[in-house]
Amino acid sequence: MATPDPRLSRGLDLEFPQSLAVYPEYAAAQKAVDFLSDNHFPVENCMIVGTDLKRVERITGRLTTGRVAMAGALSGLWLGVFVGLIFAIFGDDPVWQVVLTTAAFGLVFGVIWALLGYAASRGQRDFSSVSQVVATRYEVLVENKHAQAARDLLAKLPGALPDPFA
Repeated sequence: MATPDPRLSRGLDLEFPQSLAVYPEYAAAQKAVDFLSDNHFPVENCMIVGTDLKRVERITGRLTTGRVAMAGALSGLWLGVFVGLIFAIFGDDPVWQVVLTTAAFGLVFGVIWALLGYAASRGQRDFSSVSQVVATRYEVLVENKHAQAARDLLAKLPGALPDPFA
């Protein structure tokens, strides 16, 4: 088993972390750490860790050949205009002519490429979506030498420590 690269976790680790509290929402964990900060607690000894990760995918619409072609056209058009502006900076032809030509080529290329990709999927995914990985719990960790002081401070914030029996 490979050892983790210490450069990847630099600044994101504590020497001896101890759990201070677990919250169902990030805002509650943030509020607890903010309260500690407001009361001059050394919050550089804390971290919020999202746990129990899940992937959420929100379906945004049905894909049709027309929608795919339109998205490809817009994407290709945008790329064509961008390339045209770059070519126009270094070329001798009129700017409008270069941009218009590359935009047209980009539009056609975008439509063809998008339709080929859609056809290759053979209807396996006829919808568009956005996805995100979210945590279902947020745990506030604190360096063990500061844990009791943090608990004492959080006890003064109503509702800051979640009910362990809930």
